[in-house]
Amino acid sequence: MKSYFVTFRSVTLAQRGEQTLSRAGYRTNLRRAPRWMEERGCGYGVEVKLATLEEGLRLLRAQQLSWGRIWQMKPGGEMEEVRHDLS
Repeated sequence: MKSYFVTFRSVTLAQRGEQTLSRAGYRTNLRRAPRWMEERGCGYGVEVKLATLEEGLRLLRAQQLSWGRIWQMKPGGEMEEVRHDLS
């Protein structure tokens, strides 16, 4: 499974996203975004392990939760922005 960091515009949306993914059985961790992400308007996010990104995004979309940017977490702590078709 790959680790992703999904950003949200508010802590409330991030909490709802974390609850939605957690209830579906995914390992999640709600946390503040790194400072460099905050400058782009992303204050909170959910770290989640998913077999495929689309699984998690479909769950969020079904709950009408809009997300910001999505980052794949790489070994060593680096993050790479992921392009996706669902929004």
